[in-house]
Amino acid sequence: MALLAGVAAFTGTGSATLNGDELATISAASRSLPDMWELARHIDGHFLPYYLFMHVWVKAGTAELWLRLPSAVGIGMAAWFLADLGRRLHSVRAGVIAAAVFAILPSVSYYGAFARSYAFAAAAVAFSFWALHRAIERPDRGRWVTYGAAVALVCSTHLFAVLVLPAQLVLVRRAWVARMAAALAVGCVPALVLGLVGFGERHAISWIPQRGPEVWLKFPKMAAGATELGVMMFALALAGAVLLWRARRGGDRTWAFALAGWLVLPPVLLLAVSQLVTPVYVDRYLFVTAPALALLAGLAVAALPRLHVVAAAMVLLLGCVLSFQQHVEVREENGRFENIPWALRVIRAEPDDAIVYGQSQLRIGFDYYADSLMPVDVLRTGDAPSPDGFGYPEQSDVAAALEGRDRVWVVWRGSKKSGLEGTGVARVGQVEEAGFELSLAKHSADLPGLTVALFTREQ
Repeated sequence: MALLAGVAAFTGTGSATLNGDELATISAASRSLPDMWELARHIDGHFLPYYLFMHVWVKAGTAELWLRLPSAVGIGMAAWFLADLGRRLHSVRAGVIAAAVFAILPSVSYYGAFARSYAFAAAAVAFSFWALHRAIERPDRGRWVTYGAAVALVCSTHLFAVLVLPAQLVLVRRAWVARMAAALAVGCVPALVLGLVGFGERHAISWIPQRGPEVWLKFPKMAAGATELGVMMFALALAGAVLLWRARRGGDRTWAFALAGWLVLPPVLLLAVSQLVTPVYVDRYLFVTAPALALLAGLAVAALPRLHVVAAAMVLLLGCVLSFQQHVEVREENGRFENIPWALRVIRAEPDDAIVYGQSQLRIGFDYYADSLMPVDVLRTGDAPSPDGFGYPEQSDVAAALEGRDRVWVVWRGSKKSGLEGTGVARVGQVEEAGFELSLAKHSADLPGLTVALFTREQ
């Protein structure tokens, strides 16, 4: 089942083009270690452990498949820990069903083919619950050290993955409270360091809007990757928590609360952080809950007194039917909503055409994918990105840069309306002020997407 989940995540990896976040991974990982540290001091400091890993990984290449392979492996590892944790909590069939449910989630296909740390975070969280079960089962020193290491991995893969850890506190007992506290204290050191770094860089996420409790209505879709499938799996997960509580005795019953907390606490706590500190509620930060959704659903099906094999097959088949369209969409070229190859096909460059980027960091993607004649990048003043971010140094006088040119292509992230109306994309206004008028504009499809516009000099 672990192999199945990894393969499911890896299929279609080369179909969906890299988006801005993945291209930022290339930009960060391709820098020297001193330059990477300089970047981390200004932006994405909490991703530094992942960038360090990818710094070594990209030495073998930056092809799409290679960049995304670690995430697919992470998904396979998460599925293995789920399968064994399901076996420990209930039975082999529970573990197998949980891993199979995990494999069919569209969110798993998305983040398992995504060159960021979210799949690693999901694997680390599953590892931490598995290690905690082993430590409680036989509380010797070695197993608590393993649990502490798992917690450290959780804290290092993504800052907000730590929101699952409070769910584990319901498992504390007097017999092992000291060892568990020590393991948590040591394991959470990376979270403390990266949290302080992230708080100092909160300006970098100023684009995140403030959210209200209504976001919880979308949480099933986020965790599963499809609305109908998410609702079905959440119903099964609730049943799984109840059935696990009823099937166990004494202190073992708290595992039902721990798994339920793994699923529901992260969105609650993330919204609390958003309200009390700074807006941080972004759906992808909560992918760490997907393994819990699958595990609880697997426990529910496995708990049926008879015909559990038939029931599992029906759940998996229905799940595939309900999520078929989403699986197709995440494997399309525009599956990551930033289709640069499409933009390159739209641009039909003539000699002396210029190109201007609405957001300078878009150059990373055009440099990565361009394999034919490109318009002249008239604003670019250097080949290296800025040391404190992912943008590139540019000259500010757009009119002077376009002197003597009759056509200029402008590309920006977002809808046509966002760039052509108001001041949302400053470069568009500057091109118009330089004496150019809109000739055509096309948008790549799903929002935010990309817009490609051609401006010609007014006669």
